[in-house]
Amino acid sequence: MRFRSALLTAAILGMAFAGGWAGDSLSSPRLAIAAPSGDLPVAPPGSIDDKPTVPIPARFESLVQKIMPAVVSVDAIKPAAPGAAKNKPTEESGSGVLVQLPGYRGTFVITNNHVVAGAKATEITVTLNDGRILVPDLVRTDPESDIALLRIVGENIPTAELGDSDTAKSGQWVLAFGSPFGFNQTVTHGIISARDRGQISLGNTIRIKEFLQTDAAINPGNSGGPLVDTAGSVIGINTANASTNGYSSGVAFSIPINLVKRIGKQLLDQGSVSRGYIGMQMSSALDPHTALKLGLTRLRGALVDSVHNGGPASKAGLQGGDVILKLDGVEIRDENHVINLVGMLPANQKVKLTIWRNKQPSAVELVVGEWPRGK
Repeated sequence: MRFRSALLTAAILGMAFAGGWAGDSLSSPRLAIAAPSGDLPVAPPGSIDDKPTVPIPARFESLVQKIMPAVVSVDAIKPAAPGAAKNKPTEESGSGVLVQLPGYRGTFVITNNHVVAGAKATEITVTLNDGRILVPDLVRTDPESDIALLRIVGENIPTAELGDSDTAKSGQWVLAFGSPFGFNQTVTHGIISARDRGQISLGNTIRIKEFLQTDAAINPGNSGGPLVDTAGSVIGINTANASTNGYSSGVAFSIPINLVKRIGKQLLDQGSVSRGYIGMQMSSALDPHTALKLGLTRLRGALVDSVHNGGPASKAGLQGGDVILKLDGVEIRDENHVINLVGMLPANQKVKLTIWRNKQPSAVELVVGEWPRGK
């Protein structure tokens, strides 16, 4: 059985994928003209090449010129959805970024699984900045992380550099690229608002979530486009926004590029992703009131709702009501953090959990199982 988590969702916000844009549903968008807003901000010391007197907008211009050639539009024709009128196929559009992956032949488009899920490779098209239309000869997808890789073959294909998302910090400037509402080659800017966001609901298949949050505008059609830092490196893949109507509200989410690298390697090496499994159902109910009731003085850890009979957690003696505080010495933030960490573990690895039970800590060792594929 799979991990399940009662995901926290603010009452005033709804979660929406940034992909799935159908061009013919665009109807007279309202356009607003922004007035000048005084002096231009300058780049902080240490950004790009340490020229703190250069206005940030001028720096953005050079970044756009560098990255935009590697940004693509991705269109997929999928089988008709159940109950669709006249069995009409579904057309879905999103974005992507062209990259080279060391050790692998060809050029790859990184995009979101939900943009291409269910479509045959022959029904997927990649439109480059220069107008060329290419069809991938290889498609690899991971629904649980919403990551997809499309391999294309061609001459003189521009690519973007992959960065290190582990070094991304709240407050740093970023640019988001893509095709919102079908407007190809669009760029917006903002900052990293937060890291390690996981308590968001994005559909039944997506289980691995550790998003970068940004206030850069991300709208329908942006899914799969790159989030780029001021060094011109891709640090995230844009996925979703939080809003009441599906449009940008200044709260958007990108998959960290280091997660994409890990998932991508497994997809290309073995065609699918292996994940660890310990057989627990996590609860999202560890709020301040519950934490204090359990004797905790900090809102940290993951509350176990139940354990699956015969699974590694059950064999190790874990129980519903336990709070996982650490996994192999790593302090646990919340239930989603546990899911992500366990998912990266190989089967048969022994791990040590520090748990909170009866208002005191204790240690438990267990052997990680392998996540049942196809679940």
